[in-house]
Amino acid sequence: MQQIYAYRSRNPAPAGLRGFTLVELITAVAIIGILSAIAIPAYSDYLNKARIVRAIAEIKMLETAIVAYTVNNNRQPDTLGDIGYGNLLDPWGHAYQYLNIADGDIKGKGSLRKVRFLNPLNSDFDLYSMGADGKSKPALTAKDSQDDILRTNNGGFIGLVSDF
Repeated sequence: MQQIYAYRSRNPAPAGLRGFTLVELITAVAIIGILSAIAIPAYSDYLNKARIVRAIAEIKMLETAIVAYTVNNNRQPDTLGDIGYGNLLDPWGHAYQYLNIADGDIKGKGSLRKVRFLNPLNSDFDLYSMGADGKSKPALTAKDSQDDILRTNNGGFIGLVSDF
C-alpha cells in the first residue's frame, strides 16, 4: 500500500487568520481601480472650477483696487504694480493682464479685447487672466481665448469667456 504524506506546518494558523486568496486580492484591486477611474476626473474637474472661482474673486479684488486708485489719484494706474498687485499671479501661475484704456495712449483698437458685438469690451480698462493654457488673443472667439477669465462691460460681467 502506498503512503501519502501530507505537508503540515509546525504552527498552523487558525481557520480565521489564513489570509486572502488571489481572487480576493484581484477583486479588491479591481474595485480600487474602478473607484479611482471615477474619482480622479471628478476631483480634477473640482480643482479646475475652484481655480476659476479664485480667478474671478481676484479680478473683482483688482477691479476694486483700480477703482479706488482712480478715485484717489484722478487717473487710472498704468500697471497693476501701481496698486500693489504687480506680482499677483492667477491660479495657473500667470500674471494678470491689465490695460489702461481710458487714460492710456492706445493707438487704434488692435490690442483691445473684442467680440463681434462689443469692440472694445470695456471703456475704462481691460483686466483678465489668460486661463490654464496661458495663451490669449484679442478676439474672444479665438481658441486660445476660450479659457480666459475676463472682466467685460466695465465690470458688468466677470467670468469665463466660454460663458460670456
